[in-house]
This record gives sequence, C-alpha cells and structure tokens, in this order.
Amino acid sequence: MSAGLSPSRPWRRRLDGMLSGISGAVVVLAFLFLLVPLGITGLMAFDSRSYLGPLPPPSFSLQWFERFLSDPYLMQGLRTSLMVSTTAVLIAAAAGVATALFLNRVSPRWSELLTAFFVSPLIVPPVVIGFALLLFLSQVGIVEGFVRLVCGHLILTIPYTIRATLASLAGVDRTLLEAASSLGANERRVFWEITFPLARTGIVAGAIFAFAISMDDVAVSMFLTDATSYTLPVALVSNMRANFDLTIAAASMLLVLFTILLIVVLDRLVGVDRVMGQGLHPA
Repeated sequence: MSAGLSPSRPWRRRLDGMLSGISGAVVVLAFLFLLVPLGITGLMAFDSRSYLGPLPPPSFSLQWFERFLSDPYLMQGLRTSLMVSTTAVLIAAAAGVATALFLNRVSPRWSELLTAFFVSPLIVPPVVIGFALLLFLSQVGIVEGFVRLVCGHLILTIPYTIRATLASLAGVDRTLLEAASSLGANERRVFWEITFPLARTGIVAGAIFAFAISMDDVAVSMFLTDATSYTLPVALVSNMRANFDLTIAAASMLLVLFTILLIVVLDRLVGVDRVMGQGLHPA
C-alpha cells in the first residue's frame, strides 16, 4: 500500500509548495495594496511644487503642512471633528456599556433580537442615515449643527461600543458576580470592582473603533453640518471640489501621525494586545 502511494507524494509536496507560494504572494500584494497608497500620499504631502506633478517630486518642502495649519476653514473643521468625536464617543461608550449589560442579562432569544436592532445602523447606508436624521431633527426643531452632528455620530458609533462590550461580557464568569452579590456588594460595587475590570478591554476597544469611525465619517456629516459646524472630512471634500491642491495629502499624513500617537499612548496605558482582544479576560 505504501509503495503504491509513494509516487503521489512528490506531487502533493509540489502542490503544497505552490499553495504556500500563492499564499505568500497574496500577503505581499495585500501589504503593497495597503502601504503603497500611503507612501504615495506621503510623497505628495512633502512635494515642494505648487502643482500636482509626476512622482517622485524634485525636492521636498513643508509648505502644504503650513498651508493646512494656517487655513482657518480647515482648522475650524478639525476642532469641530475633535469635539464631536470626543462627545459622541463618551456618550456612546456609556450607552453601549449600559445596553450591553442589559442584553447580557435578558434571555438569549430577546438578546439576539435586541442586539440585531441596536447594531442595525451598521447595515444601513450612511447616506440614508444622514438624510433621514436631517429630516427628523428638522421636524423636532434641532437646527444647531454641532448637536445634529453629535446625534448622527452617536448612531454610527453606538453599535461598535455595544458589540465590543458584549464580546468582553461573554467571557465574564457570572459566578463571580453572584458571589460578590451574596457577600453584600450592591449592583454599583459589583460593576466597578468586578464587571468593569474584566470587560475593560472590550470597552476601550469599542471606544477606539467608535472614535476612528467618527473622525472619518463624511456621508452622514455632510447632511448635518451648517455654516459654522462642519467636520474636517467635510471641509477637505469641500476644499477639494473648490480648489484641489496637496493640502489634503498633508492633512491625511497628520491624521496618520495622530493615529500612531494614539496607538503608542494606548500601548503605554493599556497595552495594544489587550485593546485588540487578546482573549476575553484581560491579564
């Protein structure tokens, strides 16, 4: 039997080698697909020319960063984005934790139904959300741009905080909560001393995803802005339509640097491996 199977083994080894080579090539292509556009954007951001020319640029300059930082229109958009994202994430984190705690206690049938309802904005096109929210807020008399932006970003961010918190709560041993309650701890003390430390990884991860989604949103924000309250992505899109230049490349690189700084801070304070979900129970 072994002698009859031996001729096929070289072919299997060749097939395994081909599949390994294809997998490696796919990984390399994925890396290039993600990094090459970022590298091109970096080159464009430091281009010393006053127009969009062929790459690589003949020399480098910080003129586009200076223009971005000195543009009052874009700076106002950046301030609004930070304020809206921070406000929306704080509210979404609190609402997401409270909702996840409730969903974790109800019966599985109702939990699945309610979870599907709360995360349904993830499958609704953002343009539909923005237009519907614009009509609703106009009918109830909310016309202030900042309030409308916060409302829109809450709809986008709450599903992420709920899902991430539920993932962490799924790994919390309920006997620990019951033991604490039997020893006389009230609901508030059980949450802050047992539930929150064990679910902290999911809560922080949900807040990070929510902040990233909020800072990057364009489709919903375009319907909810006004003359004085507009986000940075909306300002960049408007600026690009009116007078396209490489300021948008400089803004993109600053956002990338901000993201890297955020990751470094999180790694120092919490640990990136824990934030990204190294198990349901944090070490």
